[in-house]
Amino acid sequence: MADELTPETPEETEEPIKQRKNGLYPGVSDELAENMKSGWADTELHDLEPIPQAAETAARRAALSERFPGERLVIPAGNLKTRSNDTEYPFRASVEYAYLTGNQTEDGVLVLEPVTDGHEATIYLLPRSDRENGEFWLSGQGELWVGRRHSLTEAEKLYGIPASDVRELPEKLREATGPVRLVRGYDAGIEAALTDKVTAERDAELRVFLSEARLVKDDFEIGELQKAVDSTVRGFEDVVRVLDKAEATSERYIEGTFFLRARVEGNDVGYGSICAAGPHACTLHWVRNDGPVRSGDLLLLDAGVETHTYYTADVTRTLPVDGTYTEIQKKIYDAVYDAQEAGIAAVKPGAKYRDFHDAAQRVLTERLVEWGLVEGPVERVLELGLQRRWTLHGTGHMLGMDVHDCAAARVESYVDGTLEPGMVLTVEPGLYFQADDLTVPEEYRGIGVRIEDDILVTADGNRNLSAGLPRRSDEVESWMAALKG
Repeated sequence: MADELTPETPEETEEPIKQRKNGLYPGVSDELAENMKSGWADTELHDLEPIPQAAETAARRAALSERFPGERLVIPAGNLKTRSNDTEYPFRASVEYAYLTGNQTEDGVLVLEPVTDGHEATIYLLPRSDRENGEFWLSGQGELWVGRRHSLTEAEKLYGIPASDVRELPEKLREATGPVRLVRGYDAGIEAALTDKVTAERDAELRVFLSEARLVKDDFEIGELQKAVDSTVRGFEDVVRVLDKAEATSERYIEGTFFLRARVEGNDVGYGSICAAGPHACTLHWVRNDGPVRSGDLLLLDAGVETHTYYTADVTRTLPVDGTYTEIQKKIYDAVYDAQEAGIAAVKPGAKYRDFHDAAQRVLTERLVEWGLVEGPVERVLELGLQRRWTLHGTGHMLGMDVHDCAAARVESYVDGTLEPGMVLTVEPGLYFQADDLTVPEEYRGIGVRIEDDILVTADGNRNLSAGLPRRSDEVESWMAALKG
């Protein structure tokens, strides 16, 4: 990694360019500084088209404007976060900002200014690096170090929103009058500028609205989710083809294999991939992925590709590493499959959100009672929640730009709500028998099974977006055999 002269932007600090403490160059001569100002071609882009979701983001802003008339609304993208010393984590814009703009660059802020008939939107961004003062080659975030930013004129064409220099925004906000709402937690500088103008209660209402707005997906979002799922299916196929290499190394070979697909076809993985072999499958969010992969064990792979527009899949399959389930593995797997079938069948418009969870839990509880692992009757077990020792988690969640989407929505709109066409949720029952659980026979211990699919609520029922991956145990075995050749 190259060693730039300074990690700071002169315009932001209004200080002389600082040298890196252990940089190899003592400074910049006047002659070099002057030389770097000229001799560069004009690279302004003139034939840009609006981003594909421009119409959708405009409609989303209109709905937001209608909900909060007469109030200034401030939605930041967020800032870079330091990983170590002078290196940063890859940036991901706040979901609220990306949902309303389609823009994904750091330091951006969307402001909706109240006017007589609604709001005027402005997107505040950093303009292109300044060539006159040397920022483009001297700053750690300059163009020659991290790549070209769009000009403000280009941004207006892409996003369909007037664009202004974000460095002027804090002062404007400090001088602002009237009611203001802010999406908090992303930009400390913007929050400081509004510290005496906002309240936690009012800001929470803004976040809740933006979360609930995402409960029902528009056509663009559904298309993106299908893209994410389709790439994820290919990622699972990639993993099956290299299971022999994973056996020779570790779970990390599986993680790396899936990540390659995510980066080639999408933006990233939507969350840390769970590549849990053997008893690690009983740890719900096993993301260390440093354990052995052994023939005869199960691999619980819970992973999802995130598209370039931030929509993520979330799919789980529990696969026999050697391609064939043992008798006890199949017994447990088939119980989870039956529970998932019952859960998916309960997903339909007008149904209560909880219905799919209740349906799947009932099937799992019936099997646990049938196997003698918990004393019935089934109604008693469900009432006391005794099945949760082995089922552990809820049976699904909303899915979208966050893997656990719409998390700030009101309980009455989400968990206690009613399913509508356009909602997308996961159905993911599981059974987990911990390796040290002495309440179950030894043959059960260390086996964890989860099956998860991404389900779209349609006008007449549902559609399994991830149906491209087999689920039934015999189909899984045939699929794996075909992929292994």
